[in-house]
Amino acid sequence: MSRSKRSLMKWGLHFDIAGKEAKIAELEYKMGEPSFWDNPDKAQLTMQELTAVKDSVVKYNSLNAQYEDMSILWEMGTEDKDESVYDDINEAITSVKQQIEQLELELMLSGEYDGSNAILTLHAGAGGTEAQDWTQMLLRMYVRWAERRNLKVETMDLLPGDEAGVKSATIMVSGRNAYGYLKAEKGVHRLVRISPFDANARRHTSFSACDVMPEIDDTVEIDINPVDLRVDTYRASGAGGQHINKTDSAVRMTHLPTGIVAQCQNQRSQIQNREQCMKLLRAKLFELEQKKQAEAKAEIAGDYQAIEWGSQIRSYVFHPYNMVKDHRTNAETGNTQAVMDGEIDQFIEAYLKSKAN
Repeated sequence: MSRSKRSLMKWGLHFDIAGKEAKIAELEYKMGEPSFWDNPDKAQLTMQELTAVKDSVVKYNSLNAQYEDMSILWEMGTEDKDESVYDDINEAITSVKQQIEQLELELMLSGEYDGSNAILTLHAGAGGTEAQDWTQMLLRMYVRWAERRNLKVETMDLLPGDEAGVKSATIMVSGRNAYGYLKAEKGVHRLVRISPFDANARRHTSFSACDVMPEIDDTVEIDINPVDLRVDTYRASGAGGQHINKTDSAVRMTHLPTGIVAQCQNQRSQIQNREQCMKLLRAKLFELEQKKQAEAKAEIAGDYQAIEWGSQIRSYVFHPYNMVKDHRTNAETGNTQAVMDGEIDQFIEAYLKSKAN
C-alpha cells in the first residue's frame, strides 16, 4: 500500500492541490461579481476552468479518503487477526491503483491546449472506393470513441465518396481533454484486408490521413485580415435535408497569403457554416504557426521528422490475421472489432506515456 500512497503524494504535489484550492476560491469570487456575465464568452471559459480545477481536487481528495479507509481496515484486521477483511482490502487496493493510473495519465495532459476541444479531419488516400470506405470506418471509430467518453461530436464538413465511404470528413469533438487525447491519432492509418469491392477477393492495402488540431478560442490572437480572405459559397453536396441542398449554404474560405483552405457545408444556414469555417481556419493557421516554430527549434536541435504519407503510425490488419499495431509504441491487440468500435484508449495511453518518458 505504501507505493499507492507515494503515487498519491506525488500526484498531489505535481498538481499543487493547495494552489488549486486557492484557485477555486478565486474563480468562485469572480463568478460572484455583478459584471461576471457582461462578457458571456469569457464567463463560459471561467466556468470551464473552475470545473476542471474542481475535478482534479475532488478526485485527489476522494482517493485520499479511500486510502485512509483502507489503512484503517488493514490495521483493524491485523490487530483482530481477522483474515476476512483481506479480500475487501485487495479489492480496494486494485480500485485505488486503477484510479491512480488514470490520474497519472491526466498528468501527461498538461500541454497548453490539451484541455481544448479537438478538430479532427480525415482524408482518404489513393485507392478510390477502397480508401474512401476505410476513411468512413475510421470516422465511425472516432465517433464511437467519443461516445464512450461522453464527448460531443459535431460534423463540420463531409465529402461523400463516389460509390461508398467518404473522401474527407471534419468533426469537432467537444469536451475536457479532447485534444489532449486525440492528438495521439495524428498521422497515417493503414488498412490491410480482403476488399469487399474486389470481385476477385484480393487483398488490398488502403491509407487514410488523420489530422488533429485544437479549437482555438478568441482569447488566442490569430491575425486574420479580411482582405486576405476569399469567401466562396456553393450548394452543399452531402446529406442534411432538402434545405441545405437547395441553397448556397456551404462556405469555403481561402487564406490567400498561405493558401490554406477551410470549408463547411453541414450546417443548415450559410451564417452557421461561416462561423464553423472560421473556427476551422483559425485552427489551421494556428497549427501552421506552431509547425513553423517546431521546425525552427528542430533545425537548431537537428531532430525534425515530418509526418509523410508513407510513414503510417498504425496498421490495421484484417487478413491473413487480425491485429492492430501502433508503430510508434509497439502497442498491439488482436481484437480488431473492438478497436473499430472505438476501443483505442490503449494506443492513446501508450503514446502519451512514451512522450512523457
